[in-house]
Amino acid sequence: MKSTKATTRRHLRHEAIRTIVRSEGIRTQRGLAEKLHEAGFTCTQATVSRDIVEMGLQKAPDGCYALPEEERLARLVTELVTDVNVGGTIVVIKTLPGGAQGVCAALDDAQLPGALGTVAGDDTIMIAAESAKAAEQVSRVVGRLRRR
Repeated sequence: MKSTKATTRRHLRHEAIRTIVRSEGIRTQRGLAEKLHEAGFTCTQATVSRDIVEMGLQKAPDGCYALPEEERLARLVTELVTDVNVGGTIVVIKTLPGGAQGVCAALDDAQLPGALGTVAGDDTIMIAAESAKAAEQVSRVVGRLRRR
């Protein structure tokens, strides 16, 4: 059985990987290992390879690694989202009629950093963010997913 210290390190590394994959266009294991090193993690390419498998990372159509929950979100965003706007700490996402509930559930599953909570109607989603900066970051993530 792995020690608690090793489990904690792995958990912290996986959180760092989630952050890196969401914010960077990482195409290779080596690139991910380099970004982890910059973030203060010492790990081999074999460790990164195991992490990729454990986390279920997938290659997106653009060749970059993506989190599995973001791939589902990307499909829904590409098909259903028509507009994304930010007002202060609120992100407003417009969808095709009837699309807001599914996109909102996928947003919740993706646990976007800075998003405090979501509310969906028929064709509109409101996301409360931690700050105006966090709202802009959430908006950028959704916008990036729309362009896939």
